[in-house]
Amino acid sequence: MIRRVLPGFMGLHVLHHASGGEVTGKLMMEELAKHGYKTSPGTIYPLLHRMEDMGLLKSRSEVRNGRRVRLYRATPRGEKLLREAKEKVRELCMEILRE
Repeated sequence: MIRRVLPGFMGLHVLHHASGGEVTGKLMMEELAKHGYKTSPGTIYPLLHRMEDMGLLKSRSEVRNGRRVRLYRATPRGEKLLREAKEKVRELCMEILRE
């Protein structure tokens, strides 16, 4: 059951970081690991691609140390969704922690 909920939380983490600047899949895997998520390339890259298909992220390629890297940044639509989600998370946390 929790596996169905986690992608939503991971998506919020991605939007949070991608709204502050460009991120890579590797960077997001490392960041999510700091919060206890166990991710793999088979988890993070499909999530990034879905978010890009939804118009929440945009990406570009860059060559770093001879390797092509894809950089993701939140779109205005992604930033709007993040603002809305923050309010919903705030409301939920207040309700849950009140008990």
